[in-house]
Amino acid sequence: MKETWVLKISGNELSDRRFLERLVDAVKSLRENVNLVIVHGGGKEIAELHHRLDVEYEFVEGLRATGEEGIKLVEMVLSGLVNKRLVRLLVSNGIDAIGMSGVDRGLMTVEPRFVKGKSLGFVGRITGVRADAIESEIERGVLPVISPVSLGSDGSSYNVNADEAAQAIAVATSADALIFLTNVPGVLKDGELVPSIYPGQVERLIEAGTVYGGMIPKVRSAAEAVRSGVKRVMITDIDGLLAGRGTVVALP
Repeated sequence: MKETWVLKISGNELSDRRFLERLVDAVKSLRENVNLVIVHGGGKEIAELHHRLDVEYEFVEGLRATGEEGIKLVEMVLSGLVNKRLVRLLVSNGIDAIGMSGVDRGLMTVEPRFVKGKSLGFVGRITGVRADAIESEIERGVLPVISPVSLGSDGSSYNVNADEAAQAIAVATSADALIFLTNVPGVLKDGELVPSIYPGQVERLIEAGTVYGGMIPKVRSAAEAVRSGVKRVMITDIDGLLAGRGTVVALP
């Protein structure tokens, strides 16, 4: 039986044609031996649209606070523009893929998210994942491509950090590996790759400033995935994915 891997793709890369071409090659190669689930972000294009339409936003510990106007833009970019770009690319290269969001079939349900008592608006904390909705696609030989926009208990759409969505999906589907694919080779310290991190080190690395910004939710999600039983977790770039190197997050 093939292993199942969850591959989370950073939004910074998804407008780079060269990256996308290499991603297709990597996906084709990986799918010879493993079942894949792709979860994607889209932060760069969300930010660009916010600026273009003059919609304000702020980040709180690496998470984008999202108001009523903001969630419309987030859903437009993630579940529309970016999701369909990825699916179109994969299908046109012979890969049987389907685009989904956390809203579709109630794939991911959430409650409002708070950080240190501060509301993040239409940002959700995942409370449930319908693993069967993902596994049924895998069983049919289809590659699910998932936008993290999810369904709130109030019936509204909520933004969910894509790293946290990937972690929750990996745990719910009992994935064998979770890969955070980003634009850097892993966690860096003084310009050098940190080869491994234990979950117990994460908060100290954040406090020390070694892990900062958008890397915070990646490392926290990686640690939570390991604690929840995901066998292999790695943070890497496209070169590292192909070479099998990056920052491994593992139990001591």
